Amino acid sequence: MPDIVAPQLTGADIRRGFWRILPISLFVFVFGLAFGVAALQSNMANVEVMLMSITVFAGTVQFAVLDMWGAQVPILPLLLTTLAINSRMLLMGASLYPWLRLLPVRRRYASLITLSDANWAMTLNDLQQGRNNLGTLVGGGIALWTCWQAGTLTGLLLGSGIKDPKSIGLDMVMGCFMLSMVMVGKRNLRKSLAWGLSAIAAYAAYRWLPPNTHVIVGALAGGTVGIFWLETPKQ
Repeated sequence: MPDIVAPQLTGADIRRGFWRILPISLFVFVFGLAFGVAALQSNMANVEVMLMSITVFAGTVQFAVLDMWGAQVPILPLLLTTLAINSRMLLMGASLYPWLRLLPVRRRYASLITLSDANWAMTLNDLQQGRNNLGTLVGGGIALWTCWQAGTLTGLLLGSGIKDPKSIGLDMVMGCFMLSMVMVGKRNLRKSLAWGLSAIAAYAAYRWLPPNTHVIVGALAGGTVGIFWLETPKQ
């Protein structure tokens, strides 16, 4: 297998990554709009909602926080829920490690600030296909973050006119977005089995285990396929 070299990251790469991910970011805008609408029904002030979106940038976690936010915030359950939902970031970061480890430490971690599902999936596919730059990771992350803020703000400003978000399908935005991510990259029996097992395990956990545990259960189930069915490297 050819040696892995440090990926490139130039201003031009970042700009190309931004425009490449921007069309996909429209899903994130609608997802952010749904979050803004839901936040109007919570105990959080609009300023608090926007501050959370700007600094946290984790849609599924932020929806979970809305259900837990009140006069008395349950800090420990909130932290555990956040850890469970975002534990997938550990796997995502690990998948990029063979390339990122070759970068200087500051650049390595700075490039991960806006790590999200879409820019991770497309960056990993690029790196595996020999397109050796991080423009999609960084520039794409900026596009996703910007659309998330725009969507949240729009939901807060206009959401009072949407009485029933489910009636226009806003509750399905996240599912559609994640499904689009499944289709990125090469498709084979190994990947299909991993996604299928993840779906079954996540659904079972959603039905019979505590709230939000289905995220980590699904991730572990899919990861099990990778552990026992190793991909044969190309020579």
